[in-house]
Amino acid sequence: MRTLNTDKLLCRVEAGIGWVTFNNPERRNAVSLEMWRALGDAMEALDADETVRVVVLTGAGGKAFVAGADISEFEQHRASSAQLGTYGEVSGRGLRALSACSKPVIAMIRGYCIGGGLVIALAADLRFATNESRFGVPAAKLGLGYEYAGVAALARLVGPARTADILYSARHLSAEEAESAGLIEFVVEDGQLEERVRAYAGAITDNAPLTIRAVKAALRAYAQYTQLPAAAAAEPLVTRCYDSEDYREGRRAFMGKRKPRFTGR
Repeated sequence: MRTLNTDKLLCRVEAGIGWVTFNNPERRNAVSLEMWRALGDAMEALDADETVRVVVLTGAGGKAFVAGADISEFEQHRASSAQLGTYGEVSGRGLRALSACSKPVIAMIRGYCIGGGLVIALAADLRFATNESRFGVPAAKLGLGYEYAGVAALARLVGPARTADILYSARHLSAEEAESAGLIEFVVEDGQLEERVRAYAGAITDNAPLTIRAVKAALRAYAQYTQLPAAAAAEPLVTRCYDSEDYREGRRAFMGKRKPRFTGR
């Protein structure tokens, strides 16, 4: 395994299962730039490891899978569209390594799975969650733009109308509603989550790896059908969000724990 240059993301291999743990529990595993960078390193290493048959993503601390991006870094690394390029390069590499993994990837979700955490979970093949888990995308409460790839990934799972509901309202969904919408595949009692995921992952490790790899490749090809040139029309609107007064207001309101006052400018 490649050595990761952070203790905020942990990676180990056990009995054919690669475990990736977001380890920032004091911030509910909010993903920082160093964690995005380490995610890319970890996924590339696990994909190259022939002993690994399946990868499981999880969060430390029991309260969150990943409760979004680390907003405390936004003023320094994500305060404008100019900075978005550098931030997006690092986070994009992490997501691409996750999506490109030739092995099945399972998100084991306990607690909050919000914003960037939901993007990470959407890049997995399957999602297990406890019945107390909560899901949502708060972009509209912060004033930031939500890139096409994330919108498309959500729409492929739950459909355009449900995607509109989740992104327009910025509300939280219960595990029951998320399962009904198709956002997650399995809802499990909290005390049984890891046992269920281990059993499921173990069944995958017993199956034919070449068959699994072929299925994964076919699913990736299917996903590319929604990556159309017309998506470019959304890009300037996302850029405008990041350079807006509303985005500055959203960041300040979040850090100040108050309700934002948006003006559309």
